[in-house]
Amino acid sequence: MAGVKLERVNKRFGSTRVIDDVSMAIGDGEFVVFVGPSGCGKSTLLRLIAGLESITNGDLLIDEQRVNNLTPQERGIGMVFQSYALYPHMSVYQNIAFGLKLAKTDKQTVDERVRQTARILQLDGLLERLPKALSGGQRQRVAIGRAMAREPKILLFDEPLSNLDAALRVQTRNEIAGLHKRLGSTMIYVTHDQVEAMTLADRIVVLNAGHVEQIGTPQELYERPASRFVAGFIGSPRMNFIHVEARTGNDRGCRINVPGVGERDLPQQLPADAVGERLELGVRPEHLHLTPAAQGEGVEVVNVEYLGSEAYLYLQMADGELLVCRTEAPSRFERGERVTLDFDADKVHLFDGEGRALPVADAARRSDRHSEQAPT
Repeated sequence: MAGVKLERVNKRFGSTRVIDDVSMAIGDGEFVVFVGPSGCGKSTLLRLIAGLESITNGDLLIDEQRVNNLTPQERGIGMVFQSYALYPHMSVYQNIAFGLKLAKTDKQTVDERVRQTARILQLDGLLERLPKALSGGQRQRVAIGRAMAREPKILLFDEPLSNLDAALRVQTRNEIAGLHKRLGSTMIYVTHDQVEAMTLADRIVVLNAGHVEQIGTPQELYERPASRFVAGFIGSPRMNFIHVEARTGNDRGCRINVPGVGERDLPQQLPADAVGERLELGVRPEHLHLTPAAQGEGVEVVNVEYLGSEAYLYLQMADGELLVCRTEAPSRFERGERVTLDFDADKVHLFDGEGRALPVADAARRSDRHSEQAPT
């Protein structure tokens, strides 16, 4: 097992900077997921750790050893790619054993490791089959087994579930989570799917245009996003954003004016120069509350999606923006009805003009605030 440390790592292709001054520490035995939209640099960062791409500037350390100039094999890395990359003419046994044979491992050790790996991945009854006789999930397990059999210090996964259908993705995701629990090895996993990130990770690294937006546990990123980008990327359906005007504010909280809702007091600290500025209010779909509105008032429900245990209501704001509200199913509202909006003040987020989350007043001040007038 091994920890990984990146110190101001950069990667350029010509004049294009793909990874921008990234620093982080990944603990021994930790499961870390790199997540972000296409083109954000997550796969490139994984390839830098693997040694498949060279680092332009900065240092990469594994077990406190600088490994910038070491090959993937010398780094003790095992990698599972998006495509299974199995040899079609080789059996499951031969595919798993291939890397060990290349490393000139003796036959007895090869056999022991292949069979042990197959037992862990529940492939021991499939060792004589060819890849064409396997399901997509089984092929992906063989690809994982090939990487595992070499007993690498670190296992890297580059979007390993993208070629699977929805049911197989859930099954294989659970298998990877169980594998990490059994092995206790350091794992780094790349995906664009935030559901995979939320369900697998000890910590998530959110990347945007080559730099790190935020690192934290799934709960931290969901409940305390550091930026509008993180708030909008983590969570499904995505967070609602409403343009609001700052009316008053100090270090105890602030008052804002929300279109269609009115003035509300929030616990966020507002800099003095932000009064009168347009900010963005972030509200998760489950924290929106709806009540019936009189004819011509409130906002219109333009669509209702029934999903069995819950329903999503889509609301048309005056500026054309669509908001999503998650409710229990069946919904008490139908398409075409008008509703009044409200929200839990302690569950919302406020972002400044640069997309940074405004801090929440400390607990002591917040408890005092409930018995006071609105800030002036």
